[in-house]
Amino acid sequence: MASFGSVRSLERGLKILEALNRCHGAKAQQIARMVDLPRPTTYRLLETLDALGYIARSKSDDGWHLTPQIKMLSAGFHDDVWIARVAAPVVHELGKEVLWPVDLVTYQNATMIIRETTHVESPFSIDRGMAGSHLPILGTSGGRAYLSFCPERERALILQRLRRSDEPYDALARDKTFVTRLVEETRRVGYGSRSEGFNPHTASISMPIRQGERVLACVSIIWIARALSFADAVARNLPPLRKAIGQIEAQLQGLDAAVV
Repeated sequence: MASFGSVRSLERGLKILEALNRCHGAKAQQIARMVDLPRPTTYRLLETLDALGYIARSKSDDGWHLTPQIKMLSAGFHDDVWIARVAAPVVHELGKEVLWPVDLVTYQNATMIIRETTHVESPFSIDRGMAGSHLPILGTSGGRAYLSFCPERERALILQRLRRSDEPYDALARDKTFVTRLVEETRRVGYGSRSEGFNPHTASISMPIRQGERVLACVSIIWIARALSFADAVARNLPPLRKAIGQIEAQLQGLDAAVV
């Protein structure tokens, strides 16, 4: 825990940018509700962000939108080369084939992070602005796949960390019977799955991208739970998912180890 307090205006301004990224534009009253701030405060922050060039108000619908200048905030961020060069094109092709949203997630600090996603492109996505989101390991198919297929020593360290966490989904790590059954079943079928919990409106399956014993990332296909039975969704989506994983792993073999 830092010894100094947070800068509230900065914290609130960033929350507004996050909200606009999720909804792709909104009126001031809507933004105030989304970030739980008084309207006068919201207006002042919107005007400040407007003056800095990060957002602008549309004359057609009176809504606030992010501007291209927002990309400057990530201009110095360098993602893993292999994700951009190898995995991303395959992930987006998979999204075009299955139409449902596809995420590529990696492990970091006891969570899974969405590094690449087709949510914006999918006609069936109900969750926008997912890139960069942190997801619970035991509450998502990607996290379950990663935990199940990573090396045993790494799995033990991850579980040890989750058991010390106060997050609700991490508490499942304290149930050794649940974890053992989850890992055994996931390894048996070859993919992680979720049909409940984290997002009750959706379900998903996920497979690991492996290089030797390492799990580099996992690719997940997410669908609206009421649209398909779980069995039908797996039957339709598992073959193209398995093919995409094979393509990524095959291409990784030809890359220099320094970029992976």
